[in-house]
Amino acid sequence: MNQILIKQLQKVNTHYKALKEYKDYIENSKFSFAVDEFGVLDVEQKGVLEAYLKRFSSLQDYLGAKVFGSLLDVSGITYNKMSEVLTLIEKEGIIDFDKWIEFRSIRNDLEHDYPDELEDALRDLKFCVDSFDELEAIVLRVFEFARRYDASI
Repeated sequence: MNQILIKQLQKVNTHYKALKEYKDYIENSKFSFAVDEFGVLDVEQKGVLEAYLKRFSSLQDYLGAKVFGSLLDVSGITYNKMSEVLTLIEKEGIIDFDKWIEFRSIRNDLEHDYPDELEDALRDLKFCVDSFDELEAIVLRVFEFARRYDASI
């Protein structure tokens, strides 16, 4: 298999494992994503929420910008531009295109939210936390697809 894809999948796995740990911590803390509760969180708790969001965004960015194209490359599926990559990745059953675009939109909203928009930011953060299972399923399908071309993955 392509060494580049192997390294990319190692990075995906690192992001995924950290994201899962943060998700478990958030669930165990029973955080409600209410503005008044956010104000009383300690620095560690706020840090975990920020770390979760960073990993969620980084994982999604990395999958879309690097991994999906590499998967198509090793499978011999040709493409010319990013819009084709997402369409082909959806055709292979790895993503739901509309959901992927929604993830991207929420991620972009969070990148541009400021403290005076805390309620909107917390709603979007909750969406990302609630969407963990779906992002996890994408990661699992990425590895499953890669294993078709290299059983050692």
